[in-house]
Amino acid sequence: MSNHGKKPDRTRRGTLIVLAVATAIGSMGLAAGGTSGALLGVEMTGSEAAAGLPLGLLVAGSAAAALLVSRRTDSAGRGRSLGLGYVLGAAGAALVVVAAAASSLLLLLLGSTLLGAGNAAIFLTRYAAAEVGGEAMRGRALGAVLFATAFGAVVSPSLLGPSGNLAAIIGLPSLAGLYLVAIPCFAVSALLLATVSNPKVPLLGRGAALLGPRERPQVTRRGLATGLGAPSARAALVILAATNLVMVAVMAIAPVHLTAHGHGLGLVGFIIGVHVTGMFAPSPLSGWMADRVGPTPVAASGLLLLAAAGVAGALVDQDGAAWITAVLMMLGIGWNLGVVGGSTLLAASVSPSLRPHAEGLGEVAMGLAAGAGAPIAGLIVALGSLTVLLLAGAATAMLTFTFVHLKTQSSWRNDAKSG
Repeated sequence: MSNHGKKPDRTRRGTLIVLAVATAIGSMGLAAGGTSGALLGVEMTGSEAAAGLPLGLLVAGSAAAALLVSRRTDSAGRGRSLGLGYVLGAAGAALVVVAAAASSLLLLLLGSTLLGAGNAAIFLTRYAAAEVGGEAMRGRALGAVLFATAFGAVVSPSLLGPSGNLAAIIGLPSLAGLYLVAIPCFAVSALLLATVSNPKVPLLGRGAALLGPRERPQVTRRGLATGLGAPSARAALVILAATNLVMVAVMAIAPVHLTAHGHGLGLVGFIIGVHVTGMFAPSPLSGWMADRVGPTPVAASGLLLLAAAGVAGALVDQDGAAWITAVLMMLGIGWNLGVVGGSTLLAASVSPSLRPHAEGLGEVAMGLAAGAGAPIAGLIVALGSLTVLLLAGAATAMLTFTFVHLKTQSSWRNDAKSG
């Protein structure tokens, strides 16, 4: 394609930078729900059975918020809609701080649900970037913002100790510390998005034309169903769901498996960090590949890598830290290729009027898959073993690869020719 090397104009480039910075800051609040939420649930109830409740409601809240943000996009614009997600997330984090101080499980669960809106804003921003980048560099723009997520995703878990000390100093339970971090991070991200969406703000306000409200034809359920009936759109939704399902299922068990085989928390943390790096660090490259050779081959290569990680994990010495680290790195990179390719394919497969609604459904598909992945993994391991889980993940990835190939053969060939 002749426009592969086209550079964005100054306004687009500046808007993408603000989106990336907002995502990097906001993603520092990610660990609050994922790390502290489970620990607070156990501490408040005295039962490990409650560990999954805050995270489960966070996932549900994220899915609901994705639909809310997507629905408001036409009338309020992408910037302000995403900002609303961050504001609700900050309110949820504040509510959890109150819950921790009052030892209230009900407030913890309600706050965790609202916190999911912040997570939805973080991951929906990649679609805003894709729209700002335009057809010529949709994948690279999306990849750049997803790469920015790596900053908070890697840094925020290490703040558990320091933020806990801060919480203790001001008289709060130490587990409220990460939520104290999430509140200003989400607030700053919301402010940045509001600023770039305001045309009265010098320089930064130029992004209002790209992130502001747009007049689009009214979307009906029938119209959305028709738009999502395109083979490439359906394939994209399946890719996003399956990719998240395989990754979450394995990673729900991996830390438990590592600690059960005598690996210390420091080493386990390092291994998980390698996996998270694999999830986000390749985003600029995978985004460039989506623009260069097309999103379908990129997503398909991610599915093949997920399958390879499952088979490799079943064959190697699962007690060996080096082998498991390599397998989880492959798993993370496979997830990245699947999400970047699937997201870019989804954005390219529907008309601009349907795009925000389709993107919201994409996030719901990923959220439902994540919500199902952990309990399914636990059941498989309880009845079988980690090897069975890894092979099941590989089989899921290969079945999805076959489905995608059958649904998108023509677009795959066109992608290859244009590359």
